[in-house]
Amino acid sequence: MRAVGVTEFGGPDVLHVVELPDPQAGPGEVRIRVHAAAVNPTDTGLRAGARAGLLKDIPPPYVPGMDAAGELDQIGPGVSTDLQIGDHVMAIVVPHASHGAYSELLAVPAESVTRVPAGTTDAAAATLPMNGLTTRQALDLLELAPGQTLAVTGAAGAVGGYAVQLGKAEGLRVIADASARDEQLVRELGADVVVPRGPEFAARVREVLPEGADGLIDAALLNELAIPAVRDGGRIATVRGFTGTPERGISFHPVLVRNYAREHGKLDRLRQQAEAGELTLRVARTLPAEQAAEAHRILEAGGTRGRLILEF
Repeated sequence: MRAVGVTEFGGPDVLHVVELPDPQAGPGEVRIRVHAAAVNPTDTGLRAGARAGLLKDIPPPYVPGMDAAGELDQIGPGVSTDLQIGDHVMAIVVPHASHGAYSELLAVPAESVTRVPAGTTDAAAATLPMNGLTTRQALDLLELAPGQTLAVTGAAGAVGGYAVQLGKAEGLRVIADASARDEQLVRELGADVVVPRGPEFAARVREVLPEGADGLIDAALLNELAIPAVRDGGRIATVRGFTGTPERGISFHPVLVRNYAREHGKLDRLRQQAEAGELTLRVARTLPAEQAAEAHRILEAGGTRGRLILEF
């Protein structure tokens, strides 16, 4: 099968098509004929060598990709599922060595897979699993109750946008950031209040909520700059492992989406919410898999709204 990976770490141009053996669905697994794979910042990190130390004893190629959608084409032994061969499905993928979503064929645990939302394309469905589960885990860690306030940074991005929509679906009051060009988008996603994006985010939140927000999802990686937006005793979910210095009783909760990779019920709930219109699946652009390097260049240039998708 064809895949897109790297044999050495570096800039986007190190990505190239590689030939790999066809994977088979083992016990508890299903195999997907991938039609679409989302391009995420974690993919650019793998390509650039962020995980080089963990991979030093494993021979290349290394294949990125944490989101895939396509057709179910093999069901392994011991899998109990209502899915059938030929169904269109989406999956969260935990990349390891040559196992990643940038592949024509992909064998994954059955718990990591569910149907694509009805009425959507494989490309749109591929934007949901990893970013949706990241947001789901963040909200679970924050443990907010209906009526409480959620602050969101990076609200125009994939995780931030889902945070706004999932927060509203749970009855939270959402205060989110946006640049001038993204303000209308963030309002359409459902934010109750939109404040300017940037280092003054916390001060702008305090103008609206003098006591501070009950919880924060920091998708923009403001880290220390975002802490003052949260009230005494509040909670902050971080998406890159940041844990700030304890102050005012605030607790920090790093999100590690790999821990939700087999949370089938949560993934399927995201499918249902997409079908109900509670989540907006945003595709910025689709490119052939052979143009993965260009997709990485576009993502790293910034300003992408929605996810770039590689099509096989």
